[in-house]
Amino acid sequence: MFAKVNSVAFVDDDESVRLSNAQSLELAGLTVHPFACAGDALKVLDDKFPGVVVSDISMPQMDGRAFFSRISEIDASLPVIFITGHANINDAVGSMLKGAYDYLEKPYGAERLVQSVRRALDARQLVMDDRQMAAARAADADEGMLIGDSPVMVRLRADIRRVAETDVAILLEGETGVGKEVVARLIHRSSARRLHPFMPIDFAAIGESFIEAELFGHEAGSFGGGARRRVGRIEAANRGTIFLDEIESLSPSFQGRLLRVLEEREITPLGANEPRGVDARIITASKEDLHDMVRRGGFRRDLFYRLNTVRLHVPSLRERRDDIPLLFNHFLVDAAQRFRLPRPRLTDAVRARLIDHHWPGNVRELRHYAENVALRMTGEEAAPASSQLSLQQRVDVYEAQLICDALAANAGDVRGTIAALSIPRKTFYDKLRRHQIDINRFRPPR
Repeated sequence: MFAKVNSVAFVDDDESVRLSNAQSLELAGLTVHPFACAGDALKVLDDKFPGVVVSDISMPQMDGRAFFSRISEIDASLPVIFITGHANINDAVGSMLKGAYDYLEKPYGAERLVQSVRRALDARQLVMDDRQMAAARAADADEGMLIGDSPVMVRLRADIRRVAETDVAILLEGETGVGKEVVARLIHRSSARRLHPFMPIDFAAIGESFIEAELFGHEAGSFGGGARRRVGRIEAANRGTIFLDEIESLSPSFQGRLLRVLEEREITPLGANEPRGVDARIITASKEDLHDMVRRGGFRRDLFYRLNTVRLHVPSLRERRDDIPLLFNHFLVDAAQRFRLPRPRLTDAVRARLIDHHWPGNVRELRHYAENVALRMTGEEAAPASSQLSLQQRVDVYEAQLICDALAANAGDVRGTIAALSIPRKTFYDKLRRHQIDINRFRPPR
């Protein structure tokens, strides 16, 4: 967990209501920012606001509906709880259908207010944690995993563009380390749900005894140790995208629970009496062949077909060896910059490893290797064992790496690269086309 989300922007033009509610929230240990009008609140609300908004619906100048519309433009994932009188219940319900988090009908007790706010804060915490974790990853490293001009990568990027704007369930298949979560994030960022949460759930990393509470959440006191209400990750992803990673790790008993959630589009937290609706796109990833698991009885057939509307294959490095020089150069430059080191000259041993190695860890392994090369910690003094590639394939990969090295050393400048390689201009461009090298990748951003 990153920075604590603990703030409440409380907006009401009635001073007595504003002060009494602020006191109740402060007594519950929350930080309250009271505002007499929506306009004042909008001056401090942004997509980094570490909390939630509680607002009256009936206010002069800007009412709650217009306020909610403005908040949605700032950050569609910022939870908004409306306070309403009986006459405005229809407005509150209508706003909830458009994405508001909850509404409180007057008169309401302090406990009801605090409970609703705490649940909204839990949802906000999950969203903010996910955003910070995503930002902590090097952005260009994520994009780097989809670098490549090999036919399989060109096809994958085209498939991503084609399915992103649809709302179909997608199953991503591929080995460990190929970048399935990167593909899922790109689909989300290219979709109509891009302003809402992207919520990754790694089943292999969650113990069986914690899955239900992690996914569905729980009410306060619903089990030992659960003193506070917790919003589950599925509910926190409402209106966004849920990425179910390592789905093959899910036990048969919980496969049935997940199928019911996906079909009914609602979840019931532990200890809750009523289900809660959830609208989210589902992207699933597996490193195993789920169809084969179904055939062997290890995975539910009905769940497989529910997840498998569209299937995308994320290729291994062995399926796109021509992309290895580009990828390695990208990761090496990135590592050298992060470590504040000069970009090292590649030895014959490093070039031979790029050509010969099987890369079972795929892009993730290649990135780690590039970091070790940048730190000069590979310890390689000789070329590794013989390659399974033909002589011509080895020569092609070696030549492509030399061209990438020269382009990187000259920041993509054609004249300098041609001089360094000592080849005619026409030959240079012929080789770029042959090896499918995009020269713009080596030029500094404008």
